[in-house]
Amino acid sequence: VKIDVEELPRATDNAVIGKNPREKTDKEVTWIEEGVATIMFPWWRITFIEVLPSADDEVEFPLPFRTD
Repeated sequence: VKIDVEELPRATDNAVIGKNPREKTDKEVTWIEEGVATIMFPWWRITFIEVLPSADDEVEFPLPFRTD
């Protein structure tokens, strides 16, 4: 699942809160009620977090997959 977060979670946080939940393929998730825009995942449900580069960093360090 992908979500957009305002800032990286701190070690003292109990959960990760994000907006715009979607599948890895950017499709809408089917297990969330329609219209839900913000979701909270407790830490015990999270295996890892990937941090994508900002728009400025993306030019300097391109992502390792094709975009065509």
